[in-house]
Amino acid sequence: MKPLEDIRILAVEQYGAGPFGSVHLADLGAEVIKIEEPASGGDVGRYVPPYQEGEDSLFFESFNRNKRSISLDLSSPEGRETFERLVAVSDVVYSNLRGDVPEKLGITYDQLKHLNPRIVCCAITGFGMTGPRRAEPGYDYVLQGMAGWMDITGEPDGPPTKSGLSLVDYSGGLVAAISMLAAVHAARRDGRGSDCDVSLYDTAVSMLTYPAIWALNGDFEPKRTHNSAHPSVVPFQAFQAADGWMTVACVKEKFWVRLTGVIGRPELAEDPRFATFAARRENSVELLRILDAAFLTRTVEEWLADLRAAAVPCGPVQTVRQALDDPHTIARGLVVETEHPRFGTIRQVRSPVHVSGQEVEYRRAPQRGEDAGYVLGELLGYDDDHIQRATTAGVRA
Repeated sequence: MKPLEDIRILAVEQYGAGPFGSVHLADLGAEVIKIEEPASGGDVGRYVPPYQEGEDSLFFESFNRNKRSISLDLSSPEGRETFERLVAVSDVVYSNLRGDVPEKLGITYDQLKHLNPRIVCCAITGFGMTGPRRAEPGYDYVLQGMAGWMDITGEPDGPPTKSGLSLVDYSGGLVAAISMLAAVHAARRDGRGSDCDVSLYDTAVSMLTYPAIWALNGDFEPKRTHNSAHPSVVPFQAFQAADGWMTVACVKEKFWVRLTGVIGRPELAEDPRFATFAARRENSVELLRILDAAFLTRTVEEWLADLRAAAVPCGPVQTVRQALDDPHTIARGLVVETEHPRFGTIRQVRSPVHVSGQEVEYRRAPQRGEDAGYVLGELLGYDDDHIQRATTAGVRA
C-alpha cells in the first residue's frame, strides 16, 4: 500500500494554500476528494491565467494532481445530504475559507461528530477561527506585510518587499498537512476526532523564529540587509562576480578560514578584526568591501569551482528556468509528467516528500465533477438519477 492509501479527505478547498497542503498527501496515496461549488464554477484556481482555457489552467494542475472532484452545493438539501453521507465514510473534512465560514457552512467537528465521531475537521483560514480578525479574508501578500516579513525583505534603502513566492500560503498548507496527519493518528488511537484551527497569520508569525526571540528578549530590531545578508553571520550573503551573482555562507569558523585561502588572502583568518563571528559582524563594512572587490575579479563558474573544492558552502543565483534545468534537479527526479486532454503532456515539479521504496504515480488534476460516478456511485451506492440530482442542485440556470 501507499503510505496514506487508507486516508480519505473531503477537501472544500480552492486556490493555493489549501490545495498545496493536500496535494502532498494525495501524492502519498491519500484519497483527496475535492468538493467544488457548482454555481461559481468550482475552484477559482481553474481560471488563473496565463495558460488557461475554459475550466483548465496550468496553475490548477500544479496544486491538484492525484485528486478527485465532485460538484456539490453544500447549502442545498441534496448537496448537504450527500456531503453528510461522505463524512460518515471519510477521515478528514479539510477546508480553506474565511475564519467564520466553516461554522456557517456546518463543517466543524461539533457539527459533524454525530455522523462520524472520528472525523477530523481541519480549517486553514487567514486569521484563524477565533480572535478579532477571524471574519477577515487573509491572502499571502497581505499576511507577508502584516507578519513583518516585508519589513525585513529587500534592500535597506528600498521599499518593503514580498517574497517571490507565496510562502505564507505554502507554509500554511504544510502546517495543515501536518495537523491533519497528527489529528487522524489521534482519532484512530482515541476513537475521537477534533478540529484543527490552522491560521496563515499564525504560520507567518511563527516563522519569524530567531528574529522574534531576539526582539522579544532584547533590544534587537530586525532590519533589511544589503545583498540579502544574514542578520548576524558574516559573510553569509549574495556576492556579485564578474558575470553574475552567487551566494557564499560561512556559517562555521572553518568555512571562513577556507574562504580566505580561496580568495588568496589567508592572513585575514588571523586578522583580529575578522578572526571570530563577533569580530566579523562588528567589522562587516570593512570585510565586505574586501570580499566585494575580490569576487568581482572572476566569473561565477570560476569562483564556485574553487569554493566547492575547498568545501565552502556556495551556489549560483539562478533563474527559475536554470533551477529547473539544473543537473541536480534532473537527477533527483523533481520534474514529472502528466497527460492532459487539453494541454497534452504537462511537466511540473513533484512533491519533495519522499518515502523510500514507494513509487509515486502522477495523475492529472481532475475535471470539475469528473469523479461523481466513482464517489457517489461506488462509494455511496447512488443510482444515476440520484447522482444527477445531487450534482446539479444549486447550479444556476
